[in-house]
Amino acid sequence: MQASKFAEAQKAFILKQVEEGTSVAEICRKAGIGQSTYFAWRKKYGGLLPDEMRRLKQLEDENARLKRNLADLTLDRQMVQGVVRREL
Repeated sequence: MQASKFAEAQKAFILKQVEEGTSVAEICRKAGIGQSTYFAWRKKYGGLLPDEMRRLKQLEDENARLKRNLADLTLDRQMVQGVVRREL
């Protein structure tokens, strides 16, 4: 997945502009993003402050890392069980 060129503060600022009355189309044009990107950000970050957005990203990254570790450990366990069964 490609990293965003927008910081959390920039995303929050873009989302806040619509709440202040600017149209979505105008904001997207000025920011150089598609409307689908805006709505994806709104769905994911709606109502969050930049520091909360940063923390959410950290938690998502940690969760992905832990899932990969669990998958590796599960595979290791299955391999060891297979070896033990063959020796019996």
